[in-house]
Amino acid sequence: MSSKVIIGAQWGDEGKAKIIDIMSEKAEVVVRSQGGNNAGHTVRVGGETYKFHLIPSGILYSGTLCVIGNGVVIDPEGLLEEIQGVQEKGISTDNLKISLRAHLVMPYHKELDGIKEEQRGESSIGTTKKGIGPCYMDKAERSGIRVCDLLNEKVLRAKVQENVQIKNAIIQQVYKKDISFDADEIVQMYLNYAKQLKPYFADTTVLVYEAIQEGKEVLFEGAQGTLLDIDLGSYPYVTSSHPVTGGVCIGAGIGPTMIDECIGVMKGYVTRVGKGPFPTELFDETGDKIRTVGQEFGTTTGRPRRCGWFDAVIGKFAVRTSSLTTIALNKVDVLAGLDKVKICTAYKRGKTLIHDFPASLEELAQCEPVYETLDGWGDISHMSCYEDLPKSVKHYIKRIEELCNVKVSMLGIGPNRNQNIMIK
Repeated sequence: MSSKVIIGAQWGDEGKAKIIDIMSEKAEVVVRSQGGNNAGHTVRVGGETYKFHLIPSGILYSGTLCVIGNGVVIDPEGLLEEIQGVQEKGISTDNLKISLRAHLVMPYHKELDGIKEEQRGESSIGTTKKGIGPCYMDKAERSGIRVCDLLNEKVLRAKVQENVQIKNAIIQQVYKKDISFDADEIVQMYLNYAKQLKPYFADTTVLVYEAIQEGKEVLFEGAQGTLLDIDLGSYPYVTSSHPVTGGVCIGAGIGPTMIDECIGVMKGYVTRVGKGPFPTELFDETGDKIRTVGQEFGTTTGRPRRCGWFDAVIGKFAVRTSSLTTIALNKVDVLAGLDKVKICTAYKRGKTLIHDFPASLEELAQCEPVYETLDGWGDISHMSCYEDLPKSVKHYIKRIEELCNVKVSMLGIGPNRNQNIMIK
């Protein structure tokens, strides 16, 4: 068997979609196992740009089974819009399957997400307001509504009525908002969604297990990134799921022994969206240049991303917490034209050197990066093999490998499929 996991190894937006797209060519099954439509993957193929939020990007390959696993929270309205958009570009969705165990984002989740973020004021987390957090809250509280509930109107109606009664009370009495949801309207809306989505429903845990047992090439595509993990990330400025390798097992319904390789996608620099400490963040012209050249704006929100130098403390953390076997180092071409580039090798808090990513945000906010400065390079976007790369790029790669203690196996030198160098 050959099953591979691709995860984000920074704060998300590392260019996972391109790596997933390249590796999907040989995959027979591609699985999304966590997150919701708060995440986005952008793939560029032959001059066409595709933006995926819930559908695995393996859908671009005819015949590939694409699975939305039980760990994903699904907004049916958003998913149907995405399916329609894909079909309008001439791509079949016949091989798309949706887990019966996945939880559903409801209208009140979206409303509560926006209200809560508004209430936080200056302490806002910077959510996409897609209802993802409140949906995961209901899941953990055991009051969530799942895809399988759409197939039983009696069960769906009872769960919606109970939830609407509680959510309306919270919205009106706690948050003092003159907003009220109608249970009957929601039930009818979701029954309509069910009619359109029913052909895609399946017990995806069986499909994925059997595919691996049969020796098929299975690819698990991650959303967000390691530092956004609800347990391991820069809490509370995190997502509500587990973007690390361990989350794949739970979110796809398989055991850890069924995973062969774990590939962590990193940029040649670091970005993040929203608030929270960011030790290597750049506030100068270099940061602006990286943002502009790298087109660092959110797929889902369009928000400009904060940019900074490569952080090996984060890289090492991702390697350790996800048992990464290799790194796919993306967007190294974005740094072209800089006389010098920097790598953060450690943090310094007062007189103390810190080599491991701290749990406390207060401690992280006090950390200053310790940099190693390396020579820059010119345009590499036209190159096709490792041997052609400038010595400075090879040295940059080598230092990242040494600091993160894992090999770089792929190098991204542009946004297109063919702008990727495999490193043996």
